[in-house]
Amino acid sequence: MAASSSSTFKPVTHVIFDMDGLLLDTERLYTLVFDEVCGRYNKKFTWELKASIMGMQSLNAAKIVCDKLQLPLTPEELIKECILVQERLFLSTSLMPGIEIIITHLFKQKVPIAVATSSSKQMFDLKTIKHKKVFGLFHHIVCGDDPDVKKSKPAPDSFLVCAKRFEPLPPLEKCLVFEDSPNGVLAALAAGMQVVQIPDPQLDPELTKPATLVLKSMEDFKPELFGLPAYD
Repeated sequence: MAASSSSTFKPVTHVIFDMDGLLLDTERLYTLVFDEVCGRYNKKFTWELKASIMGMQSLNAAKIVCDKLQLPLTPEELIKECILVQERLFLSTSLMPGIEIIITHLFKQKVPIAVATSSSKQMFDLKTIKHKKVFGLFHHIVCGDDPDVKKSKPAPDSFLVCAKRFEPLPPLEKCLVFEDSPNGVLAALAAGMQVVQIPDPQLDPELTKPATLVLKSMEDFKPELFGLPAYD
């Protein structure tokens, strides 16, 4: 477990979760999608490129991939090809370790919880089709194509919009965010929130330094560190 240089955590009252790579094991599937589509054009989708687009809305990510790999596609065409593969793979998503336990615990303890994802509503519905029970515990879900979300992560829009939909509106500093991606961490910090990062093991450790706290797994999280009810 690694903490920020201050090593002090402030009490929170509300919790916001990212989805891809944090709640659901979909980042691995995204790699398979881009590997397949980019491979059709003899291009290699590298880990470095993946890390740079994690957490972004699909159009912004597609623009970067097309530019970096010089694909003979428009970003919109790349998205269409990817969606065809995603519709096959995303039906088999799994919850990440420790997720059902923490979500159920916070819900039972009446801690307001929500999701802020860069995925579109269409993709959200596809990915969560097997997990409606767990996702039904959230107060609300904010997707990447929500009309109130003007800019993609690392801009703070997703988290600011998500916070505003709690009733009543909490102070932003009372919101704790869980993220896996560097872009998501920067977005949470820009929103004035603390952020726990649970990164992909392959991620450069340098890209985890801004986070308030870094964990290997949600199973390692201790709610009481942030003033939340401890596990029984």
